[in-house]
Amino acid sequence: MSDFPTYFAHPTAVIDNGCSIGNDSKIWHFSHLMEKAEIGENCNIGQNVFIANNVVLGKNVKVQNNVSLYSGVICEDDVFLGPSVVFTNVKNPRSAISRKDNFSQTVIKKGASIGANATIVCGVTIGSFAFVGAGAVITKDVLPFALMIGVPAKQTGWMSEHGKILKFTDGIALCRESGEKYKLENGNCERI
Repeated sequence: MSDFPTYFAHPTAVIDNGCSIGNDSKIWHFSHLMEKAEIGENCNIGQNVFIANNVVLGKNVKVQNNVSLYSGVICEDDVFLGPSVVFTNVKNPRSAISRKDNFSQTVIKKGASIGANATIVCGVTIGSFAFVGAGAVITKDVLPFALMIGVPAKQTGWMSEHGKILKFTDGIALCRESGEKYKLENGNCERI
């Protein structure tokens, strides 16, 4: 095993001792990764990103500029976080009351995408391949493949793994890009 990093970090990035970073990841200008952060392989951490202790990023996670990931955020493989996405970690913060022992876990499942300036209130799970539109505010769990927009966010449709809107006929939809089929059953979408 090499004693040299197998990832790229811009000279202005601050990476605390103990931070785990996977092969072929890139950390760009003015980003700060704390000692207990875990970054998977082939991740891209944009400019001015903060990643706190006990944050876990899977493989191939893309974090765009100006995102802060606080303790308790877990992003599975292939997650996309757009510019200036906001995460919270306490539901009822008060400056005069320390709630550092009450951080809520937020889980972003495999392949989900979150658009620019969206806000994710702590304690939710965003399902696999869900798509959160720019500026949306997520206050509750999101189903896999769901398309969420608005404040507070509401589900307006379904998205394929390739990011195409699915149009269902008799409970079946076809992704226009991949040709993959999806079924809608009991209020849930899944690839078949």
